[in-house]
Amino acid sequence: MVQTNYSYSAFTDKTAKAYGKSLPISTKVAINICNALRGLPVNKALAYLQDVLDEKRAIPFTRFSDGVGHRPGIGAGRYPKKASQAIAEIIASAANNAAVKGLSTDLKIVAIVANKASSPLHYGRQRRRSMKRTHIEVVVEEMEGATPVAKKTPKKAKTTTEKSLTKKTAEKKTSKKDEPGAQAENGAQAESSVPNAEPRASKPVSKPSKAESSGEDKK
Repeated sequence: MVQTNYSYSAFTDKTAKAYGKSLPISTKVAINICNALRGLPVNKALAYLQDVLDEKRAIPFTRFSDGVGHRPGIGAGRYPKKASQAIAEIIASAANNAAVKGLSTDLKIVAIVANKASSPLHYGRQRRRSMKRTHIEVVVEEMEGATPVAKKTPKKAKTTTEKSLTKKTAEKKTSKKDEPGAQAENGAQAESSVPNAEPRASKPVSKPSKAESSGEDKK
């Protein structure tokens, strides 16, 4: 389990969180994405990131905009697909954690932060170059007036002793069915259960006539 210290500290029963550790995305790009999504409802934030992946809407680069091209209506902006996909997965994970706690699906992103992670060096032909690693933390909160959902309780797994007991009982049942006495009793019970059951008449065995027997002897 990932042990982290969240920058957001006002956790309540109506909040849920998710954390992405050492994601292979740029910290500068992730900071601009987080600034664009902070305060949005979860469904609108996921729709926004999907539009970024489809290149329908751009992420405004309010920071680290040196050399970034301008987009209509927002100024400097880009379509960072890799970082958008990674952050969308963290937001979806926070929404799933809220569902496990029994919160409503009407959620709002109250905190989303991108922090720089350790940057190990590349190996091979790209040695001496640092990798891009970023921590992403997301905190969602249930919106006011939302109807809570029933809390999901995980199914209890059977212990080894319970499994062995169920296996032994199943073996006993099969062994009783295979016994010849049990099969005879089952057959007798089945015949007695049929109302007004008449005994089956045995067919008389026809004896060969004298002519037929004499013909066979001659052959």
